[in-house]
Amino acid sequence: MKTWIKNATVITMDEKRENKFETLDIVVWDDIIYYIGNNYNEDYDKVINAKGKIVMPGLINSHTHLGMSVFRNTSDGLPLIDWLNKKTWPAESKMSDEDIYASTLLSTVEMILTGTTTCFDHYVGSDTTIKAIEESNIRCVFTNFLKDNDGLGNERLKNFLDLYKKYNNKNDLISFCMAPHSMYACSKNYLRKVSYFASKYNLPVHMHYCETVNEVQIIGKIYKKNMADALIDTNLTNNKLILAHGIYLCDDELDKLNKYDISIVHNPVSNLVLGSGICDVKKLLDKGINVCLGTDGAGSSFNINMFYHMAYVDLLQKGIYRNANIMDSYDVLKMATINGAKAMGMDNFIGSIEIGKKADIIMLDLSDINIYPTNNLISQVVHNTSKENIVMTMVNGKILASNGKLTNNLSIDKLKDNIDNIVNNIF
Repeated sequence: MKTWIKNATVITMDEKRENKFETLDIVVWDDIIYYIGNNYNEDYDKVINAKGKIVMPGLINSHTHLGMSVFRNTSDGLPLIDWLNKKTWPAESKMSDEDIYASTLLSTVEMILTGTTTCFDHYVGSDTTIKAIEESNIRCVFTNFLKDNDGLGNERLKNFLDLYKKYNNKNDLISFCMAPHSMYACSKNYLRKVSYFASKYNLPVHMHYCETVNEVQIIGKIYKKNMADALIDTNLTNNKLILAHGIYLCDDELDKLNKYDISIVHNPVSNLVLGSGICDVKKLLDKGINVCLGTDGAGSSFNINMFYHMAYVDLLQKGIYRNANIMDSYDVLKMATINGAKAMGMDNFIGSIEIGKKADIIMLDLSDINIYPTNNLISQVVHNTSKENIVMTMVNGKILASNGKLTNNLSIDKLKDNIDNIVNNIF
């Protein structure tokens, strides 16, 4: 099927193009972007007149916890360790696979309706999690988080590898990575084992890292080294590595880490809510680190709407540097799109609108009186876009949401009832 999207103002995020946005036609043939240009005159099956609309790549949430949507707003007033010990872990122990399925589905629905087309999950993966991802049709880098500080490390590793072997290459929308929870929840030997299997199966590694001062102090005592040298000691730097947070890294450590294939996922709202700190994103970018954007889970970030989280990024940098020109909105948009694709080695087929890439596309309508007029398009997209402005979400050439409504037969009311029952049972 050929879908012709005509007369759109397109933010391609294609680094080879001279302009940040242009008036273009886009033709999607099945799941692929087939044509980008003007005055398309070939055959088509469906036409979408996008005059006055913004078309751009779908957003990439590079760090989230899909099964944790039931924990929304449970972290307010608690630092990370207290929130985990007093709220999260006790409640998680009461959750069944079906509970995680419903919570995962709630997360995927929220992302689709708010313009996210790809997510990197970091949670308790299972067959039911896969089921939720498949039903929603979102693109997902799937995993099952790993730790061995409770004696169950090998069991978790086996469970993940079993899931990987069962589902790998079965669904174009689902890929895999290995996800140790953190250096403080995993022993050095366990992390080396993770590195071994990641190399064996050519999988990226996704891990929490340098999120709090307390974490840095713990790792310093265990490894007798700074965070960079301790990470190198685990062998994880031999792998493609995605580090969530990365707040507390000095210049020397960044210089060491920059020699490896490392990306850092900035999670500004979660870091603020938990009082963890503010990541110096400008310094990371100046050091040549690939920085992408994540929401973290809804429990520590209020929501997983990437547009909400984007709006904080450059504002925080302008505040800590006291310099209004330190970072612009286009840098933020890169973090939310193409940089996320680069983090997982997926930039050859998602993250920008280019011929031959997958058709993961969103359409915005910025004519709402509350944000009218648009004097600076990129700034408007980053700082003023809300759920109401997202008029289409397409993943792999399939329209998943249109004008604020899902296009599948999922019952939102039934899902909400399931979530209410879960919350009543676990808290």
